Amino acid sequence: MATVVVGAGIIGTAIAHDLQKRGRQVLLIDREAPGKGASFGNMASIAVTEFMPASRPSVWKQIPGWMLDPEGPVRVRPGYMPKLVPWFLRFIAASRPSKLRELEAQGAALCSRALGDTLDLLREMGLSDQISQEGCLSLYADEAEFKADHEHIEILERFGFPHEVIGRQAIKALEPELSDRIGMAVLFPQNRSMKDPYKLVLALAERFMALGGRIESGEVVGFVRSARIREVVLKDGRKLPADEVVICAGAFSAKLAKGLGEPIPLETERGYHTQIMAPGISMRHSIIWPAKAFMVTPTAGGIRVGGTVEMAGLDAAPDYRRARVTVKRAREALPNLRCQDFTEWMGHRPALPDTVPILSASARTKGLFYATGHGHLGLTYAATTARLMGELITGGTPSVDLRPYRVNRF
Repeated sequence: MATVVVGAGIIGTAIAHDLQKRGRQVLLIDREAPGKGASFGNMASIAVTEFMPASRPSVWKQIPGWMLDPEGPVRVRPGYMPKLVPWFLRFIAASRPSKLRELEAQGAALCSRALGDTLDLLREMGLSDQISQEGCLSLYADEAEFKADHEHIEILERFGFPHEVIGRQAIKALEPELSDRIGMAVLFPQNRSMKDPYKLVLALAERFMALGGRIESGEVVGFVRSARIREVVLKDGRKLPADEVVICAGAFSAKLAKGLGEPIPLETERGYHTQIMAPGISMRHSIIWPAKAFMVTPTAGGIRVGGTVEMAGLDAAPDYRRARVTVKRAREALPNLRCQDFTEWMGHRPALPDTVPILSASARTKGLFYATGHGHLGLTYAATTARLMGELITGGTPSVDLRPYRVNRF
């Protein structure tokens, strides 16, 4: 059976690898080489504690203030605001208390197995040494900042995710480079980091091809279908036969879904990072500082700083001032951090207004499937998504109830 997977980021490559193992004959296609999109520059974290819906009132009530601050954690380019209104209305609709409880449970159902699935995949590939043994530290200057993050801690306690509150002495013992300004922290032991997330995609692609899978370069612009999917149409005019198609093109999935009569409210949250190869310090743990809205991860042979959100669509040029803001904030936590031998990067994170991804068969076309909208958790969810979609596509019973993640839920 000919299966075409559209999108060669971490999600698409993991799905292609899983389906090839299950006996499908898989073609993985992307206009870029595997891992060159959002998967190239993510924050390298298996962030199992970060499933809280972004649509919480405590978040969206701050957005107007953030937007007035040129260095705020969320930035919407003025010219893009009118296009964002329908998405934002759905975002607000997802903030009802009953809806938030549903979304929290749906995120927790995936995150509760994310680390285990990732470790299984790495073990199978002989890459168990590519994930850290240390977790992530969430930083707080004082008790007031810690209390301001109470929603996060309460949700983790409700779903049983391990965490440990630690004081200044224990913090310095774990990460001596952290500033004395940090008075408290929460250790998330399961939030492990990849040594290089891009190299993980490359390794998956290599193993996929060793199993008989194929990778082609091309931009998918449409499909031929009747009651079921028939062909994939490329921009260069080629038509590729397909008994099954899996759309996992990240933020670019929306245009393809619309052409298939299944519009989904998918936006791009443009994320920035600075990869510092001569930081002048060493770190064992990744760190986040919720009040300052940044993350720092030791990865890819250096230290990566990121954490900002920009809403400006798929076509606007990058604004690397966003990356510099996060470096400035990171220095508040890491006063000895030097920014030497560095690169700046921008990528498109696929954002749905209710935060949980689409993992679904098409509601309209047989043989068509979607795996998109993973937001900030593409790497976190990759191994779990691959396993669940492999079960779904090959006719098994997925080990998580996928009805909440259906494509037509909107």
